[in-house]
Amino acid sequence: RAEAERRGVRFYANLDELLAQPEIDGVIVDTPTSMHHDVMVAAARAGKHIFTEKVIAATLREAEAIVAAVEQAGVAFVVSMRRLADPATVAIRQLIAEGALGELTLVRVRDSHSGALRTEQRPDGWLPAQFYSPEQAQGGALIDLCHPVYLTRAFLGRPEGVSAIFGHVTGRAVDDNAAVLLRYPSGAIGVAETSYVAQYAPFSIEVHGTQGSVLYSETGIGEMVARFRSGAPREDGGRGAGPDRKLRIRSDKVAGAENQWLVRDLPAALPSAFEQWVSHIQRGTRATENIALGLDLTAIVEAATRSAATGQLVRLDELQRA
Repeated sequence: RAEAERRGVRFYANLDELLAQPEIDGVIVDTPTSMHHDVMVAAARAGKHIFTEKVIAATLREAEAIVAAVEQAGVAFVVSMRRLADPATVAIRQLIAEGALGELTLVRVRDSHSGALRTEQRPDGWLPAQFYSPEQAQGGALIDLCHPVYLTRAFLGRPEGVSAIFGHVTGRAVDDNAAVLLRYPSGAIGVAETSYVAQYAPFSIEVHGTQGSVLYSETGIGEMVARFRSGAPREDGGRGAGPDRKLRIRSDKVAGAENQWLVRDLPAALPSAFEQWVSHIQRGTRATENIALGLDLTAIVEAATRSAATGQLVRLDELQRA
């Protein structure tokens, strides 16, 4: 309420009251994951277009119920998976589509930061407390920093099974360290890694195939935070002399990359997920690929959570559906 007053916008204490306003065409859902189902189903039934933070929900059953409500209402629905629009992602997907890497055999993507690590100024770390609440967040580092999961899915397709290990380095109730293995019928393997306890780890992508490999990395959030706190200038975005945001390729099928690593120019970024949402509202179209990826993201995260708890591989076709 105080923030709404500061910004001069209207505050609603009741969701139904907000959704009843005819001048509101769409809503942005940034609630705790535990509230996603109820909020988005209500918004869809009220005829509001929906833009939501990832993940759609913590379980495939809830995610499919949300999408069903969206489809029935005929409203625009987009999930924020921001790294799908990144220049590096666009370039890698194009190389895969062109067959430049041959048959894909391994994809590894890592995203992490230092939010759970103790500092003198912040004994509990700089990440807000709600991120450690199993009831609100429905998980920890994996469900929050799930960019590696949907990127691996975008590069390799939908896996048949998932195995995962969750770590609790700081002893919190949710995972602060996670590694997920995605299994494919072809024999290809996907590796998605996330962490709240890595100070300087870069964001990184590796895609390997029978005829080529592509590598990309950029300075991670943990290092950016550390640099800002040390008084480093903000002009460089906190990146310093770390990973250079260059895409490197070695391939039997790319001129100039047959005998050496070649730096590939990055294309322009795609429109952001938010811009795509606005476009779908204006054109009355459906975000088909985005929704499919969003559902698979939830399925993989749910399977990984179950696998980490049981120590067993979990097939996606074992998950309960709506």
